[in-house]
Amino acid sequence: MPTYLTNGRFFDGDSIHEGKAIVINDNKIADIINASDVPADAEVVDLNGQLLAPGFIDVQVNGGGGVLLNEEPTVGGIRRIAAAHRRFGTTTMLPTMVSDEWTVMEAVGEATADALKHGVAGVRGVHFEGPYLSKARKGVHNEAVIREVDAQALTLFSRKDMGVVVTTLAPEEVSPNFINRLTDEDVIVCAGHTAGTYDDARRGLNAGITGFTHLFNAMTPFTSREPGMVGAALEDADSWCGLIVDGYHVHDASLRVAIAAKAKGKMMLVTDAMPTVGAKNKEFTLYGESIVARDGRCATSDGTLAGSDLDMASAVRNTVRRLGLPVEEALRMASLYPARFLGLDKEIGRITADYDADLVLLDDDLTVTATWIGGKAEFY
Repeated sequence: MPTYLTNGRFFDGDSIHEGKAIVINDNKIADIINASDVPADAEVVDLNGQLLAPGFIDVQVNGGGGVLLNEEPTVGGIRRIAAAHRRFGTTTMLPTMVSDEWTVMEAVGEATADALKHGVAGVRGVHFEGPYLSKARKGVHNEAVIREVDAQALTLFSRKDMGVVVTTLAPEEVSPNFINRLTDEDVIVCAGHTAGTYDDARRGLNAGITGFTHLFNAMTPFTSREPGMVGAALEDADSWCGLIVDGYHVHDASLRVAIAAKAKGKMMLVTDAMPTVGAKNKEFTLYGESIVARDGRCATSDGTLAGSDLDMASAVRNTVRRLGLPVEEALRMASLYPARFLGLDKEIGRITADYDADLVLLDDDLTVTATWIGGKAEFY
């Protein structure tokens, strides 16, 4: 029996509408009708005038709910991470592994495949952030596990049972042929944790790179005579950039300039979230070192940023309040644009007929009050 979502506004991916009802049947959006046409005996959910939007899509989630993927690469671990982020509007996520030993990479691959097999809500793939990175721009990644490409890497990344696969690498540390072979296997390749020059970036883009991981962070900056990785990212009209809008990773003014410079529709919100998101305990261990989140900032004892304590709902609010973008654009940066980046924009990222019923309900403060994944609702 279909469910009708009524008495609310809804953002379809383009604009906000009123006076409509969203019809959910099984796991899909079946139709959008006038609210006056809802049958008298229908199963109705009253949205209480709140804003319904496409569910948020986060392509970089290291942890949540007290779980770090590297430390718990299991179906149970992935389920807890996804559940923690769902509370903040994330209905699609890629569990993300930071650089680690080969055995951990294999375990993450197996856990992701099992999570998809068992239908863990919200999981559509995996992101391997490293280990084929620049030691000079490693950030919090462990230098001891950063290395040249493993012989089995192409086989692991090319598995077809892991959903959408993203990998972040330093283009100057791998061959263009390796990037090209990954893209031939439908792996989405991003540049990140890179000391590469503008020319290195262009070679990587020409080989198939389509994204830049947490723009500005852990990459060569934009300067007058060397545009660097940041300059290449902003210049390129076809690639996507992930932005961590938390007030710590990048200055608000730098974010505003970057968004203005980049081709429209190519900036997407990410969290780079750590286990502290959705957890009471604001301390965890990474590579045996204690990481503490204070006032939303995750860092080591020496102050090095170590992921974030950011959730997607906060990222959307920050984009509106700190950066001054319209709420519609902030929502697109959290849903439609990452859907396009992942090649899933015919399934998610919009509220329209035949799309998956992955939705988020927001009050006037842009706080999440309900989510739907595959038509199944949770209210908060």
